[in-house]
Amino acid sequence: MMQVCFVVMGFGKKVEYETGRVLDLNATYEAIIEPAVTGQGLRCIRADEITQSGIIDVKMYEMLLRADLVIADISTGNVNAVYELGVRHALRPNSTIIMTEDQGRLYFDLNHISTFRYQHFGDDILAREAKRAVDDLGKLIASVMADQAVDSPVYTYLPKLLSPRMSDEEYEELLGEAEEAHLRFSRHMREGENYMRLSKHDLASQEFAAAREMRPGEPDVLQKLALNTYKSKLPDEISALQAGFEIIAALDPEASNDPETVGIAGAITKRLWLLEGDRDSLDAAIQFYRRGFEVKRDYYNGQNLAQCFEFRAQVQSLQPEKVFDFMCAYKIRQVLLKLLHRVLDSSDFFERPDKRWIYATLANCYFACEQPEHAEPFEQNFLGAAEAKWEIDTYMAGKAELFAIRADRLATLSGSQVGG
Repeated sequence: MMQVCFVVMGFGKKVEYETGRVLDLNATYEAIIEPAVTGQGLRCIRADEITQSGIIDVKMYEMLLRADLVIADISTGNVNAVYELGVRHALRPNSTIIMTEDQGRLYFDLNHISTFRYQHFGDDILAREAKRAVDDLGKLIASVMADQAVDSPVYTYLPKLLSPRMSDEEYEELLGEAEEAHLRFSRHMREGENYMRLSKHDLASQEFAAAREMRPGEPDVLQKLALNTYKSKLPDEISALQAGFEIIAALDPEASNDPETVGIAGAITKRLWLLEGDRDSLDAAIQFYRRGFEVKRDYYNGQNLAQCFEFRAQVQSLQPEKVFDFMCAYKIRQVLLKLLHRVLDSSDFFERPDKRWIYATLANCYFACEQPEHAEPFEQNFLGAAEAKWEIDTYMAGKAELFAIRADRLATLSGSQVGG
C-alpha cells in the first residue's frame, strides 16, 4: 500500500492574530505541501477532508495514529491544528513535520522543535517561493521518512513509551472516504469560482451552497456564498442583499478582523443604502469598512469607506458635519495613494494576484482628487487586467457614483481650502 501523508492545517484564508496578517492556507497546501508530498511518492490526505463538523473524532485519531507521515501547519495558531499535532506527538514517536509561515510565531512550547518555514506575500505565495519551498520540503520529507528518527517530544522524554497499533482494513476505507470528500468539495469550489469569473452568480451561489453543506462554518466558503448570493439579485435585489447579509453574519462582521468578511458586509449594507436610502444601512457600511481599513489598512475597505463618507456628506443637515465627512474621504484617499504607490514600486508587484484591484483603487482615488491625468492610465491598466465582467461593472458603478457627487465634493473641499 502506498505510504500516506496526513496534512493537519486550516482551510482557506485565515487571520494570524499576532500580526493581523491574512494567510491563504489553501495556497500553502496547493503550491507547497501537496506537490512536495506527491513528489516523494506519498498519498496526500488533508485533515479537513475527513471531518464535516470541525470536531475531532475517531476518524481523525485513526489518521493521526496510522499515517506514515504527518505535516502540521500551525501558521495561524489554529487551535485544532495545534491540538492534532499534540495528539500525533503522543501517538507516534517519529515522522512528524511542523510548518509555519516565516513571520508567524510558534505557539505553546514548540520553539525547541525543528520547524519548516516558508513565506507568504500578502495572502498568497509567490512562484519562486513556492518552488523553493517545494524543493526544500521534499528533501526534508525524504530525510524524515528514511531516518525514522524520534521527533516527538513525548517519546524523546519518555523513551520507553510504546506506540499503539491498529488494523489495516478500516484505515484503507477511511483513506478512500477522505479522497472522495476532497474531490467533491474541490469540484464545488472550482465550479463556483468558474461561474464567478463568468458573472453567473446564481450558479456560483448554488455551488458554494453545496460546499457549505460539507463545511458549514468555513469562512472562505461563507464569504464566496454571501458575495455571489447578493450579486445574483435573485429573486430580487433587496431579497438577495438581505440573504447575503444573513450568510456573512455567521462570521460576526461587527467583531471580525478579516478584511474580506467586513468588506462583504460593507458592500451589502452600502448597496442597501443606495437602494432604500436607510441611514442605518449607510452608518453600518461605514462601521464595517472603517474596521477593515483602520485595523488592517486594507485598500478595498479604505476606498469604500471614503465613498461612504461622501454618501453621508450628501445627507448631512449641518454644514460642519458635511465638511467633516468630505474631509475624512479626502484624507483616506491621500493615505491610500501613499500606501498603494509603495506597493506599486515594490519589486514583487507584478507577481501579485490582486494588482488589477490596486490599479482600480489608484484610478478611483485620483479621479476623486481631481487628477484625471494620473487616474486614466491606472483605469486602462485595470480594464486590461480584469478577469470578469462583474469586476468591470463594479468598478464602473463606483466611478459613476464618484462623479455623481463631484460638484458637491469640489464646492465643499474648496470652501475648506483643500485642493487636489
